[in-house]
Amino acid sequence: MNFAPLIPIAGITAGVAIMWICYKVMELRVIGRKALEEAARESAEKKKLEARLAVLERIVTDRGIQTAEQIDALLERQPTRIES
Repeated sequence: MNFAPLIPIAGITAGVAIMWICYKVMELRVIGRKALEEAARESAEKKKLEARLAVLERIVTDRGIQTAEQIDALLERQPTRIES
């Protein structure tokens, strides 16, 4: 059997396969970069929510008198409106 005509076909097929593999590697890098960016964004959002939750927990667990005093202090700092 003469396999000589198959050598160029094998070379072309190997070239196409290498190009396809390179394309897939680049595609996976882009997907990985997007996943890292999304994870960083979600982590920042999670930290913000945890901070807000800590404030809410502090408000809920404070004694009512302390909360009332804080509200009164805030009301005293607000400028009063003069209505005519």
